[in-house]
Amino acid sequence: MQKIPSVDLQQFLSNQAIDKQAFVEQIGNAFSNIGFVALKGHFLSDELIEELYQEIKNFFNLPQEIKNKYEIDGLGGQRGYTSFGKESAKGKTEGDLKEFWHFGQYVDKHDVLSEALQKVLIPNIIVEELPNFNRVGKEVYQQLEKTAKYVLRALAIYLELDENYFDEYIHNGNSILRPIHYPPIQSEPKGAVRAAAHGDINLITLLMGAQGRGLQVQNLQGDWIDAIAQPDELMINVGDMLSRLTNNKLKSTIHQVINPPKELWGTSRYSIPFFMHPVPTMDLTCLDNCVSDNNPKQYEDISAGDFLYERLKDLGLIK
Repeated sequence: MQKIPSVDLQQFLSNQAIDKQAFVEQIGNAFSNIGFVALKGHFLSDELIEELYQEIKNFFNLPQEIKNKYEIDGLGGQRGYTSFGKESAKGKTEGDLKEFWHFGQYVDKHDVLSEALQKVLIPNIIVEELPNFNRVGKEVYQQLEKTAKYVLRALAIYLELDENYFDEYIHNGNSILRPIHYPPIQSEPKGAVRAAAHGDINLITLLMGAQGRGLQVQNLQGDWIDAIAQPDELMINVGDMLSRLTNNKLKSTIHQVINPPKELWGTSRYSIPFFMHPVPTMDLTCLDNCVSDNNPKQYEDISAGDFLYERLKDLGLIK
């Protein structure tokens, strides 16, 4: 496969059973073969997207000493600001050439949280200097979470599970919206790229900002192919948690963000992934119907919370 397939969520949301099933087959086959799709028909409006880009540019343009006050020790980078070069891919010593912000889950005031959820669903950090920053971030978070819910419902049908199988696991899940700024490159990077080759930790990732060249995906033949979305599309990929759960029936694909050609070093790049995480108690034991003589069980049993903790240590975000 040399091109990322494109799908339309409105097919799944239609009242026509044939359209709904066509979407299930398209996204299921894409995630089984390359682990990525470009998705249109999502719940984000053009106006909301434009507002978010303006707000994140406003934040990353703040003086460094102001941004630094939002980098809070002890949170493992799970809320607020993470400064340039702090995160590295698993197995890499060079820090990625990026800085980023984390918005976390917004819990309904009527929800009663378990002790495990109280530990991970820590409050979001409020940026005092930008009155619209947190409002816009919350709106985008909730629209992407809604989009992800329906994608997972389609995948549940593809996996021959109840359509609402994932609903209980993603309600108040530990999902993250991460606006990323890749600053202009000032000098020849020594072994570092904007984001080194990696797989995502979570169930699925919804990515805004893949409209320009930079994101690359490794296909099953080991070739790197460009993943470029149309203006109205999100790029969506399978994360390691979903790959484990499905015994690698759905593929968590290695991807990277390469440095631009030298003539474009002076430009910033922005991308905004939404990492859909389940509640930490979700059992990631391989589904029985994904294990067979031809595809024996490939992963040890583990909970989502324990798996996330292991990976955050690998990334250098937890010491």
